[in-house]
Amino acid sequence: MFSRLTRPQALAVCALPVVALIATAVFAPLPFSVAQPGETANVLGEHKGSPVITISGAPTQATRGQLRMTTIVATSPDTHVSFPDVLDSWFRSDEAVMPRDALYPSGDSIKEVERHNEAQMKESQNAATAAALGYLGLDGKDVKVSLKLADVGGPSAGLLFSLGIVDKLDGDGTGGDLTGGRIIAGTGTIEADGKVGAVGGVALKTQAAKRDGATVFLVPKAECSDARAELPKGLRLVPVTDLKSAVSSLVALQTGKGSVPSC
Repeated sequence: MFSRLTRPQALAVCALPVVALIATAVFAPLPFSVAQPGETANVLGEHKGSPVITISGAPTQATRGQLRMTTIVATSPDTHVSFPDVLDSWFRSDEAVMPRDALYPSGDSIKEVERHNEAQMKESQNAATAAALGYLGLDGKDVKVSLKLADVGGPSAGLLFSLGIVDKLDGDGTGGDLTGGRIIAGTGTIEADGKVGAVGGVALKTQAAKRDGATVFLVPKAECSDARAELPKGLRLVPVTDLKSAVSSLVALQTGKGSVPSC
């Protein structure tokens, strides 16, 4: 014999699969990574006990301020990121949810990602050196530049590398340095011809810059709106399109002569 379920009992039985499906969806891994402001490093100084920029074959000059490259730190490609993690990060200004494929090539292991980032950093360093020496009219056969930044990968330090080389070799072109004693931070890829490219994660990088004492942040012009999204108070945004415009803006800030663009 069969007993008939009451209406509340029937609804409860029907609801169980739905609840199970929702619970599974909520806690299932999602194709995202959670990113936060990372470390910054002064390319004019030392990082983890070693000079970031070493130059031979040409005289260098003393620098007074800092040029700080910025980073973000993200959950690794094999980290389980669920809906509650995404929801929590959505309401925090010091975290951002980013598609995992935007940070890591799809299907790559951690070791493969590390090798990929190291290769990108090497390419970035070569391009940064070529851009800086080309800007100064120097021959790479005569001037040797070594760039070293331990445990940091990817191409986003390119602009700051180039500026650091220019500052050490020529400063502002009149005997002063590019920073004017300030702590300048920034981000951006660079090509051998000096063109600056976008990088991503800019809103988090501005927070890292402010945390570490920067008052000016150089940002690829195409990412101005992203940089303004969570801009810390007291941090001035300066958009750049190429190495020449970045140097010109820093010289104008240092000397008080000429215009400085803003986002």
